[in-house]
Amino acid sequence: MSPVNWDGSAPRSAETECVREVATGVPGLSLTVTAIGATDLAVRVTGAERLLLVEAEPLGTDEARIRVAWRLPCTGATALWRPETDHRWLPPGWRAPRVADLAAGAPIGSLIGTGDAALCTFALGEQLRPVTIGEGVVEETGEFSWWAEHAVAGAPLRLRLDLTRRHFADTLGEMVEWWGAGELPAVPAAAFAPVFCTWYVRHLEITAAEVERLAALAAPLGFGAVIVDDGWQTPETTRSYATTGDWQPAEGPFPDFAGHVARVRALGLAYLLWVALPFAGDRSAAGKLFAAQRLHHDEELETSVVDPGDVGVRAHLARRLARLVEEYRVDGLKIDFIDTFARHATDRAAVAAGVRELLAELDRRLRGPRPELLIEHRQPYTGPGLWRHATMVRATDCPHSPAENRARTADLRLTAGPLAVHADPLTWHPDEDPVDIAVLFQSVLFATAQVSVDLGRQHPEQLAVLRFWLAVQREHLDLLQRGGFRPHRPELGYPLLEARGAGQLAFGRYAPLPIPVAGPWQLLLVANADPDPVVRLRFERPPGRLRLQVHDCAGAVLTDAEQTVTGPEFAVSVPRGGLLTLKALAPGADQGPGLLP
Repeated sequence: MSPVNWDGSAPRSAETECVREVATGVPGLSLTVTAIGATDLAVRVTGAERLLLVEAEPLGTDEARIRVAWRLPCTGATALWRPETDHRWLPPGWRAPRVADLAAGAPIGSLIGTGDAALCTFALGEQLRPVTIGEGVVEETGEFSWWAEHAVAGAPLRLRLDLTRRHFADTLGEMVEWWGAGELPAVPAAAFAPVFCTWYVRHLEITAAEVERLAALAAPLGFGAVIVDDGWQTPETTRSYATTGDWQPAEGPFPDFAGHVARVRALGLAYLLWVALPFAGDRSAAGKLFAAQRLHHDEELETSVVDPGDVGVRAHLARRLARLVEEYRVDGLKIDFIDTFARHATDRAAVAAGVRELLAELDRRLRGPRPELLIEHRQPYTGPGLWRHATMVRATDCPHSPAENRARTADLRLTAGPLAVHADPLTWHPDEDPVDIAVLFQSVLFATAQVSVDLGRQHPEQLAVLRFWLAVQREHLDLLQRGGFRPHRPELGYPLLEARGAGQLAFGRYAPLPIPVAGPWQLLLVANADPDPVVRLRFERPPGRLRLQVHDCAGAVLTDAEQTVTGPEFAVSVPRGGLLTLKALAPGADQGPGLLP
């Protein structure tokens, strides 16, 4: 049976179904609730002013699935936002549904209209078990349809709908708070420090001496941490996972691992190690030990995917990773491939529960004694059920792609909850133009930068760019990474990004668009990544006397002057890769309502 009907609705199951048409009081919104495997159900709809909470549960049984389907006229729609950072086009309703659970994805989305207005933002309360989500245009009626379904056991399906037409970032932010982001402790400040990563620059060809050489170059540039990626656990240098799973330092390239870690940490850098949690390679002891406890074997990658629900697997991983932290004193782990558990599961609910038990056990062994330990996750395992098990979340691999890195980090900022958002490591050819290197940094200005190039092969102009933009990110960290955040025009790939906090504004400009400046501000930053140097600002009110500075891509001052702006528009020449800084020197800087709360 097809997973979706041609009109976008979910197919009828062979089980008993109880269907209810539900009145919402919202013009144009139709909503249907189905209990699958039950003869009766209870539905409650609460809320007002186009902000609704739907709760549904079966009656007479604890073993059933609930499906909620809803439709709206597809008028004025420009983009569909989903956490996977796929294309923003409106899909047909008959496209295969997506599945989100603890190990991959998140049950949230937004249909966006003109002016970044959220026509319908939704989220489901389920954070562990698989949630199947269908969404798309109904060709026959011109509507946009959604349906979401998951098993319930002792708790209702909970669906939150926001049809307020506010900025989509604001509506997504409220869904994140509904998930409980504010109830979790803040992550350590070190999670926001720039990171040097060994992956793109060395891949598996790494040694203790090479890591220490790169670390010694990274520390004075302003990096706060080093991630030693795949390769520390094996003398092999091929792109294979055959030696994963034992998680012990390779004695050849890393003969004195404790001493090596201590030398890197003495430079003032945190030391993080890569681990691929699901893998037990074909040439590892773990691969042989857990041959019967695997979900899948990947011949191409030469590894098994182990079952996180197995007690022995969990004990092995907790023991080996605890040794890295306790004996070698590493400061954190880059935990890779969690989504692989879900991808190879025949019973996603059972595997999701196993992943939860595994991560909880790692927390007890690793972060219990050392709560400051850094843990990196990455797309697509970004859902709210994983927040408590990590300190930062990274964009998935997109080397040499500033537009994709920009889109991915922006999307992560919208739903990462309390976690620090990290860019995929920036990397470039040794002959790359310094301006284009600056654009790489500008594209991830609102996230923590990671870098992976041979710092010893950079010429002085390239190093100057790197040093300058790392300094900008450190100086304005609260504004850029912790402030209110709004990406604009998702249908165009976010040509304008905006952050606000404590009387400060920052914009990333990636296309020749005018910049609307609203709300009170004393400091305004504009990073110009577009070839058009004329940055046009549109003020709600004339800002009056300003201190104006323009820096080029490497931080050299091109303009430093005072200027009085008496009109609502102001144009400044800022070269590509450059930074505009405006400081209000007199009362009059905009006092109107802001773009961000």
